[in-house]
Amino acid sequence: DLVPLDRNNRILVSQGLARIRAGRACPGLRALLQVAGRAPERISAGDLGYCIAPRLNAAGRLEDMSVGIACLLAQDGAGALDLATRLDRLNRERRAIQQDMQGQALATTERLRLNGELPWGLCLFDADWHQGVVGLVAARVKERLHRPVIAFAPGNGSELKGSARSVPGLHIRDALEAVATREPGLITRFGGHAMAAGLSLERGDYERFAAAFDTEVRRHLSEDDLHGIVLSDGELAPEELHLDTAEMLRQAGPWGQGFPEPLFDGRFRVSGQRVVGERHLKLVLRTADETGPALDAIAFNPPAEQLSARWEQVHLAYTLDVNEYQGRRRLQLLVQRLAPGDAAEILD
Repeated sequence: DLVPLDRNNRILVSQGLARIRAGRACPGLRALLQVAGRAPERISAGDLGYCIAPRLNAAGRLEDMSVGIACLLAQDGAGALDLATRLDRLNRERRAIQQDMQGQALATTERLRLNGELPWGLCLFDADWHQGVVGLVAARVKERLHRPVIAFAPGNGSELKGSARSVPGLHIRDALEAVATREPGLITRFGGHAMAAGLSLERGDYERFAAAFDTEVRRHLSEDDLHGIVLSDGELAPEELHLDTAEMLRQAGPWGQGFPEPLFDGRFRVSGQRVVGERHLKLVLRTADETGPALDAIAFNPPAEQLSARWEQVHLAYTLDVNEYQGRRRLQLLVQRLAPGDAAEILD
């Protein structure tokens, strides 16, 4: 999901999706789509990134990555489905572990924020955390706080294993190299790229590393970089908020790293809201002038305070999606950022 969709890669992804839609996927991929509840003939690049990949990755995070490989190499449908079902179970277990760790991480950051001690380069560690899930926790905290985050879990012996996620403006692998150069021996091993990296260090060096990492981050970022401003493609007219627009954008894909899906923003009145799946916020919206039909929107895993808030007006950054349920296709807004209707600072 972090490989740039340059010309060649976009051709490869596009052709791969076309083959899957035409029924030419291998048994393992068909089985994974089945357990994920996705129709092969309508699969998108987003389905691969958000539905298929997490199930394959769950095996390596919690057990043995060979389970995912065996699923993709399976020659018969029944064997593939058995392996896909196992991967689905592991992914559900991974979600539960991640949710618990993420709650602990956010509670820690809230204490740091209230005490005025929130670093620009944030390191988090808990002795009970699972090292296969720390990267996901780092990503979620990074999204919430708009700063580079490294989450650590115990490794072998006295070693800590860390997974880092970065923000635009900081090449995280280069930042780790700079820390290692300034303080030889502090980092045992590291590797990665601009937006994600992994590293190991001794548990006794954690506090020293956390301070050195924060110092390095401050060399590259400014306070403005920590605000998490969303760059929008603008506001859609009421007549453009239509299923046809979403279908057109889906056909214009695949979207991904280096070729981002169009992101829009706008202010809406909220005529209905409810929590679904315990952690997601479903909204029914009307345009500010209340012209046109009601619009469905969903925010996946928003902050807890947004789940419990009663919204009258909202300012959203969103992408357009086609929601398919019981054979019916409807326009749905996928909320990327949610703020009160009079907020302006989240968008640019």
